[in-house]
Amino acid sequence: MDAAALTSRFPATQDLAGKDMPTFRVAGADLLAAVRFLRDEQGFDLLADLCGVEWKDRPTRFGVVLHLLSTTRREYVRLHVDAVNDRVPSVSSLHPGANWHEREAYDMFGIVFEGHPDPRRILMWEAYPYHPLRKDFPLAGIEVELPAADVAEVTGKKVVPAPMMGGPFVSHGGKLSEGEPAALDQSWTEDKPKA
Repeated sequence: MDAAALTSRFPATQDLAGKDMPTFRVAGADLLAAVRFLRDEQGFDLLADLCGVEWKDRPTRFGVVLHLLSTTRREYVRLHVDAVNDRVPSVSSLHPGANWHEREAYDMFGIVFEGHPDPRRILMWEAYPYHPLRKDFPLAGIEVELPAADVAEVTGKKVVPAPMMGGPFVSHGGKLSEGEPAALDQSWTEDKPKA
């Protein structure tokens, strides 16, 4: 990885001196050009991961982290980009595999990827009013009416969400490593009646 080539081409880029791989903070305005440069001129031809992240102690609350891999040199580079006004340019035109990653980051954090070809939610239904991986979203969730009867049990007039397979988290004390949380099994099957 030629860090000097990246930072000289994109002067707003900061070298974050990552411990496990070269890590850089790239300005949103430079993101597409920087990813294209890394792909076409530095050989980082595979987008290995893209995810949303929330920082409570930074002026820009949300950001995106990308991991790019050079399949020929077997080398990674990590890029951080701040989501200014909760927006980041989409890189799906350069790496089509980013499509679903960006949709998930939108669905879970509310980060909008400008230029995305299909900006629909991917896990929650389209009218769902929240973004469940935000730090201010309660662990137990927020009760909302589900849009379709096939994903809910109807009890009288109240709509109750279908059973959660393994949430919310509970501690099992010494059964696992000390104090490690594990999921409470709230599922049911024909062999195990509902609680």
